[in-house]
Amino acid sequence: MTNQLSEKILKLKKEKNAIILAHLYQIPEVQEIADYVGDSYYLSKVARDAKEDLIIFCGVKFMAESAKILSPNKTVILPAPDAGCPMADMAEAEDLKEKIKEYPDAFKVCYINSSYEVKALCDASVTSSSALEIMKNIPNKQILFLPDRNLGGYIAEFFPEKEFIQWKGFCPTHERVSAEDVIKLKEEHPNVKVLSHPECSKEVRDLSDYIGSTSGIIKFATECEDKEFIICTEQGVLHELKKNNPDKEFYFPENMICPNMKKTTLQDVYDALTGKKEEIILDEETSKKALTALENMHKLGK
Repeated sequence: MTNQLSEKILKLKKEKNAIILAHLYQIPEVQEIADYVGDSYYLSKVARDAKEDLIIFCGVKFMAESAKILSPNKTVILPAPDAGCPMADMAEAEDLKEKIKEYPDAFKVCYINSSYEVKALCDASVTSSSALEIMKNIPNKQILFLPDRNLGGYIAEFFPEKEFIQWKGFCPTHERVSAEDVIKLKEEHPNVKVLSHPECSKEVRDLSDYIGSTSGIIKFATECEDKEFIICTEQGVLHELKKNNPDKEFYFPENMICPNMKKTTLQDVYDALTGKKEEIILDEETSKKALTALENMHKLGK
């Protein structure tokens, strides 16, 4: 049944002039039918540059919003419309407005994992892979960073001369990993490198041999000659890791599953292509302001 549905999707995709994008945390069946698989912002740029005018974005809400911000004239559909991001939901625009009043001189930086309303209030956005490079080019001493306190804390370690005002948000999946979990895995698999996402707690990061984005973790594991790795990020990356490294073994802490990332099914993708799912609609003025934050990410990243 899965193969039949996949074939229908691939056929319909061509008829509809659509492109299917899937985040690395999606279920394997969805990753396999996607035209591109990768990190959220990479996929948004693919959507912007694609010749297709229908974007099926298999991820969570803030990702589809980012794609729509960069491609306002294209139709962007999130196949699982209730797939949100708890971390992004921890930073609301009204709360941010109050915080800005409290720190009027702070340079406002939001992680890409935030709503477009929040992006519209910020000076620049960052990804987990671009954050350090961007921060080097921000002259301001005071930084208001949101919503992830773990990524914010990781960045702050590299810039002791700056004052970071950290939001209280976090990713429930990455926060779930404890230092004890990592130590237990290291005891079970001695001399194995630990690769972690910066959304993990400082205690976990301090036990890691490599800290980086989802795609960064995959790149490191692929290029490293080691045959075994402990992976501290969402378990969906295992599909790509095994595709690239069939001869290597990967060990994850328990329960490294994001429920929202697993909501998208092949049936959802098919329904999106047949017009049974609503497209992403953004307020035009707010979207333009959010675009400025994304554009500044490029300017500051150079």
